[in-house]
Amino acid sequence: MQAIFKKEMRNYFRTPIAYIFIAPFLALAALFFVSGVISTQQASVDYILGPINIICLFIVPVLTMQLFAEERNKKTDQLLITSPVSVAGIVAGKYFAAFCVFLIAFLISLLFPAILFIIGKPVLSEMVGSYIGFLLIWSVFISIGVFISSLTESQVISAILTFVILLVLYTLDGFTSGITQQWLKTIVEWFSVFKRFQDFQIGVIKFQNVLFYASFVFVFLFLTVRNIDKRRFS
Repeated sequence: MQAIFKKEMRNYFRTPIAYIFIAPFLALAALFFVSGVISTQQASVDYILGPINIICLFIVPVLTMQLFAEERNKKTDQLLITSPVSVAGIVAGKYFAAFCVFLIAFLISLLFPAILFIIGKPVLSEMVGSYIGFLLIWSVFISIGVFISSLTESQVISAILTFVILLVLYTLDGFTSGITQQWLKTIVEWFSVFKRFQDFQIGVIKFQNVLFYASFVFVFLFLTVRNIDKRRFS
């Protein structure tokens, strides 16, 4: 897994992909921070995380689109999956590389909430909870991108499909108000990744919520492993 992780990290920073992700992430985060927080003089991370969520809808698919699709397109995927590294190790290495690039941008963006303590008095528990929840949500979305990348050899199709799925999940809460059947509404709300984020926003970190996000990541990485295994023995 470590060898795959290092290989993917080198690929990210030797190509424009990491910079295409990190630069817009930080630039737009700074823009929304200035316009939202400084202009209103309100020390709230909502002015930062809300717009960043929208930004990530567009740039996370770019981050994950090439992970498996590129190798399938170049016909080098068989060399990879027949290597001594297990399929699970390959998937984990690629996932953690993508997540690490995301984490780099995320950690740099922590400069913005630090500034909040200069211009106001934010509630620390709410700030920490919101950022932990944000990180968990996008760990799920990156795992979805990894899975989609394993389904196709086209990076463009991978990016588009990932964007569509993330957009559906992002807007899922908006559809619940129009659902009249209570049982269906309950199911939709249970699958909503942003419904549980509300607890994090008020500084409440529940084990079951963390487990929910971790389970989501596990499921999509497991599906990725199964999909590659299917091709391996076909």
